[in-house]
Amino acid sequence: MWGKALKHTSFLALATLASAATKDTEFVISNAVVAPDGFSRSAIVINGSPAVGPLVAANKGDNLRIKVTNDLTDESMNKSTTVHWHGIFQHHSNAMDGTAFVTQCPIAPEKSFLYNFTVDSQAGTFWYHSHFNLQYCEGLRGPLVLYDPNDPYSHLYDVDDASTILTLMDWYHVNAYDVAAADNPAGILINGLGRYPGGPNVDLSVTTVQQGKRYRMRVVNMACKPHILLSIDMHNMTVIEADGQETLPLVVNQIPVYVGQRYSFILEANQPVDNYWIRALPGSYPSNFSDGLNSGILRYEGAPATDPANRTWVLNNVLDETNLHPLNTTLAVPGLPYPGGADVSINIVSIMDNTTLLFYMNGVIYESPSTPVLLQILSGAVTASQLAPHGLVYTLPHNKVIELSFPTEFLNTPHPFHLHGHAFYVVRSANSTAYNYVNPVVRDTVNIGANTDNVTVRFVTDNSGPWFLHCHIDWHLYRGMAVVFAEDPNGTTKADPVNSAWQNLCPVYDSLAPSDQ
Repeated sequence: MWGKALKHTSFLALATLASAATKDTEFVISNAVVAPDGFSRSAIVINGSPAVGPLVAANKGDNLRIKVTNDLTDESMNKSTTVHWHGIFQHHSNAMDGTAFVTQCPIAPEKSFLYNFTVDSQAGTFWYHSHFNLQYCEGLRGPLVLYDPNDPYSHLYDVDDASTILTLMDWYHVNAYDVAAADNPAGILINGLGRYPGGPNVDLSVTTVQQGKRYRMRVVNMACKPHILLSIDMHNMTVIEADGQETLPLVVNQIPVYVGQRYSFILEANQPVDNYWIRALPGSYPSNFSDGLNSGILRYEGAPATDPANRTWVLNNVLDETNLHPLNTTLAVPGLPYPGGADVSINIVSIMDNTTLLFYMNGVIYESPSTPVLLQILSGAVTASQLAPHGLVYTLPHNKVIELSFPTEFLNTPHPFHLHGHAFYVVRSANSTAYNYVNPVVRDTVNIGANTDNVTVRFVTDNSGPWFLHCHIDWHLYRGMAVVFAEDPNGTTKADPVNSAWQNLCPVYDSLAPSDQ
């Protein structure tokens, strides 16, 4: 076969782990009143950090052990929880993926669970968030960065640390369950700080740079709804990573970042010492930058501690996904170089019921099963007819090329789709009719577009276990926009062992009163 499957798993190949370390972290998840934009509201916090959780930092090949203690008390935001590690492949650790009712039962209140996994050869920009109902919209989310001691782009920058991370998120002044489909957020927070129309002139997030130095900036869209158009006044951005995958350097001056997506870019501090606006314009609804709305500050050392002046900065070089290509030029797209040239081809047709606002995926609304899909498989269910939710679990054979296509004739707005357990080759992007079987971008979250688009991706089934595919607009997922791929179900028991703590999650959760779930 042209470009046979096993050639394409180089981004999953095991790294040399001679210098690997174990990184122990503890999350205490609780409720608290926070005011990241000056408006006080009850939310979910991790270790007391409002709006955005603490950075989890490790190196390529490390073993991560994150103990999650559930101290939630507000049933309006659900009292049980999970944590998903977005973009981490969880190779041989499917049970640690943190996806409620796909790979685990939620962690009950007043209980703890240890997420224990090794990141193999992965490096780049990732994040974590609750994967239970609408919890991450209430604040249960944060950045995860895997540094590469042998980063091939280290010669392009001088600084890459916690200070160069930009987290972007929408923020609401009401409970996530009370957000209507047409409601827009109060504003966009950058690194957990922002303003809202008519609100107080609170401090904004400040990223400090030294003139003449070069910075590897890492941006994560942790929003629940809007894609965000990121730019920095008077500064170009050289993109070098998309979703944990190195890309050939590409110079742009605005980056559309869809929910769940991440980018690294090089920022050169080559402008006069001053303050410059970091602009995070929501792309899903009309908004602006009045009085620091949707904004942060890039501050050169020596500049006064004031808001920046407004400057004319023409955004005429917007990132186009089709211009992103892998740094590793030996990666070959799996399968044959034409549409349908895969071992298994699946169309994912999404339709929204305009009355109920529920989403049908190939004619079926996704509803979480009462028993996690992984537990069903470990209990002996291995065929699509045996696995719940019926009609939305697709069994995939081991070590085969899979092609997914997303025709959008029934959708009129963009939808970002994320696949757990894999990165994929985007052979056709939104707003394009061209197919690229030579050097398309590899990533794990893609905008499938709208109307006449037919975004197409490919991956190889080299990672056993049930993996979620879903829209990352959290209300869309909550209303059914998801499917599960049960990959190599017959091999899952051997490939993905589970421990007694994991086995105990479901009996404890199932015994809870509804108000504690």
